[in-house]
Amino acid sequence: MGSEARKRSREKLREQREKEKRAAKRNRTLIVVGAAAAVVLLVVGIGYAVLTSDSGDGYDGPLAAQTLQDDGSVVMAEPDAAGPVVEVYADYQCPACRQFEHFGGDVLKEQAAAGAAIVHYRPVSIFAQQPVPISSNSLRAGAAARAAADHGVFVEYNDTLFENQPTEGKDGFGVDELQQWFRDTGASDEDAQAFDDRVDGEAEIVREFTEDYLPALTADATEQIGQENIGTMVLSDLISWGESNGHDASFLEGTYTGEIIDATGKAYTRYSGANEFRATPSVYINGELLDGNTAMSPRGLADAIADAGDGEVSTEPKDADGGGDAEENP
Repeated sequence: MGSEARKRSREKLREQREKEKRAAKRNRTLIVVGAAAAVVLLVVGIGYAVLTSDSGDGYDGPLAAQTLQDDGSVVMAEPDAAGPVVEVYADYQCPACRQFEHFGGDVLKEQAAAGAAIVHYRPVSIFAQQPVPISSNSLRAGAAARAAADHGVFVEYNDTLFENQPTEGKDGFGVDELQQWFRDTGASDEDAQAFDDRVDGEAEIVREFTEDYLPALTADATEQIGQENIGTMVLSDLISWGESNGHDASFLEGTYTGEIIDATGKAYTRYSGANEFRATPSVYINGELLDGNTAMSPRGLADAIADAGDGEVSTEPKDADGGGDAEENP
């Protein structure tokens, strides 16, 4: 073989070796990438499994008895139950409250039915001062839930309201819908008529409050005491200021709309310090505010209940002279 032939042979051999090196490197890269992808898929899979295992399997068993309280709130507990008191403050227009009900609602039902917890529902309206329709949606739903409590189906109706929560800024919780949802609970014709009448009346109160009364009150208060001072006042305090300054709020007396506004004002003063009520949903166990991660996790909520001692309900059942007891579920 001549020198030129040997040179060409060595060049081909070198090129072949370079190709083999590049191929080997490419294979190693694919192996590493494939392994990394497998790890990512494993992590995602584990995360999904953890998430789904913590999302709750749902509860479709019987509900514990529901008892309407003198302040319009509702206690769900087995008769003579002793256990932690779980207070739930929620606004029916609040998206985070809907999320809480999705993750924690069944936990509360199951714990109450087992006699392991006393659940105290405290509907509020933190959006009552927002523009229509956010304010009117919130108040109309809150008043309707209170009316459902008169007939012993607060918890069932509460679930329906959150399932049908309107998008913020969109009209929702229409009177016809609210009335039909009550019928869907299996209400008698007599109860349905009473509910219809109440919701019709409350809807008119909500309209007057959100479209006439509150805008006039807010404009006057802004001029007289300033927006900064208004920002430090809860709505019930602003209404009290209005009473002394020519804004008659007597149309709210005896209404469920007025009751939920009052309940919201009291929520802001009931607790202090680290337990201060600031937003919805707020979940307390024996007066201690749960952090958001715990409250929004079925497992975390169940563990917090299991770790707590017995509590005491701070309200009294509504007697017949005060408007009738809520019916109890069998």
